[in-house]
Amino acid sequence: MKKRRLGNSDIYVSELALGCMSLGTDEKEARKVIDTALEEGINYFDTADLYDFGVNEKLIGQALKHVREDVVVATKVGNRWNRNKSDWKWDPSKAYIKEAVKNSLNRLEMDYIDLYQLHGGTIEDPIDETIEAFEELKTEGIIRAYGISSIRPNVIREYVEKATIASVMMQYSILDRRPEEEALPLLRDHQVGVVTRGPLAKGMLSEKWAEKAGEKGYLEYSGEELHTMLKQLEEKFSDSRVMTEVAMQYNLANEAVSSIIAGASSGAQVKQNAAAVQANPLSKEEITFIQAVTKASKYEAHR
Repeated sequence: MKKRRLGNSDIYVSELALGCMSLGTDEKEARKVIDTALEEGINYFDTADLYDFGVNEKLIGQALKHVREDVVVATKVGNRWNRNKSDWKWDPSKAYIKEAVKNSLNRLEMDYIDLYQLHGGTIEDPIDETIEAFEELKTEGIIRAYGISSIRPNVIREYVEKATIASVMMQYSILDRRPEEEALPLLRDHQVGVVTRGPLAKGMLSEKWAEKAGEKGYLEYSGEELHTMLKQLEEKFSDSRVMTEVAMQYNLANEAVSSIIAGASSGAQVKQNAAAVQANPLSKEEITFIQAVTKASKYEAHR
């Protein structure tokens, strides 16, 4: 599988990453999925301290221990569980970040984290303090690079201007083209890698789109608009590509994108996603068609 440079860092990631949130807590089953990902050439694994109260990090650490130097392990910080673990609060403070990274390292059983990410954020956060925490961890060799997971243009702009972030994770798909106007051009120009999530839009951009696309619609699409548009895509590509391939290749067509994060609950799903990523790139004509039948909306509420 091809690799791309993660922003301005010295990290190279596979074009498809395994999003580990959906692995569950069964170690044997999770291991099957991770082993399949490794077999398919995936070297980038994304988790978070929030997932399953840290159990996800433990699973990832155990499964990747034997290939540690060959993989890129990314985790996240900022969502802080309360004592009885019934809820969490947002805490982007320097003190918490520097405490949480130690806990993540212990669960992962690793000496360093390749990519440490802020798991959210708003413009009201103490951004300078947050950046200071990440910069210190980078200087200390505890992390190789850091980034943020955010769809908020104003927040992204602050980190681009003030920090040495390597990446921004954001939702991006044919059905959610909001990043194209503000975020993607900005990040491309500043050599910050984009890691996309939700490429299949909850399965609506997969071969099962007819059963996944409900009557409520999606984002700015009404139910009727959604079905009409997806039918157009299916008819356009029916002789040449499956829908998953179209969705993945649309993300990869944007030069700002470093990697696509896709979850999988089985080895078969990993293989399907890997095949889609390794297919032929979309032609200019195909991209033009996709953009003509879909909405190029912008961020309104999330600023």
